[in-house]
Amino acid sequence: MKVEIIPCLQDNYSYIIVDEKNNKTCVVDPSESKPIINFLEKNNLKLNYILNTHHHYDHIGGNIELKKKYKAKVIGFNGDYKRIPEIDIKLKDGEIWKEDNFESKIIHIPGHTLGHICFYFYNEDNLFTGDTLFSLGCGRIFEGTYEQMFNSLEKIKNLPSKTKIYCGHEYTLQNSKFCIKYDKDNLELIKKIKAIKKKLNNNQPTIPTTLGEELKSNIFLRSDNFKIKNNLNINKGSSLDTFSKLRDLKDNF
Repeated sequence: MKVEIIPCLQDNYSYIIVDEKNNKTCVVDPSESKPIINFLEKNNLKLNYILNTHHHYDHIGGNIELKKKYKAKVIGFNGDYKRIPEIDIKLKDGEIWKEDNFESKIIHIPGHTLGHICFYFYNEDNLFTGDTLFSLGCGRIFEGTYEQMFNSLEKIKNLPSKTKIYCGHEYTLQNSKFCIKYDKDNLELIKKIKAIKKKLNNNQPTIPTTLGEELKSNIFLRSDNFKIKNNLNINKGSSLDTFSKLRDLKDNF
């Protein structure tokens, strides 16, 4: 399987997954239809499946036109079917979606929205996290609770460290500024920031990252770290307390 990164709107990423053995394709979170159609036509491909992580417009904006043009099937979370346009296949938490050579586990990760899921293509170690986990960040909590988002990130943390993270936005550089403020002695983070700037200077995306990198450098996955707690003046709080304070600080950063 080959993953193509498709920039959309201002800073969104959609992803086209191509099964090169039979030219079948999926698109994850088509923000808009035009960039998706341009890539498919340029490469003489048709779209078979549309995968939505959540219902926000900048992740489903291309659904209707793409389904109409290619007769592609729209796939999303069964608990969010009323908010995902043109949904055909409604999947449950923990369910395995398998069509053609595509095989993905559905993981319900509420917090950003109540119906947010990620698609875990475990055979290829690819995880499409939408707006829950970013490189060096996590999503704002719009519908869920701090505890839900914290637990969702804990689910992701338990996956293999080699897992490649494909998230919904190019936020990495801005996220790094927040991380380094409260985790300034983190050598892995300092190293990652240098790599980020080099990629962006070369007009390359900072995605995918890996879960292993994020565990070492993403402050929202490190809320049990003693030094971070000290920097936040938290002495007795739980990891959830630390995470909640970090999320509040980031909202106003």
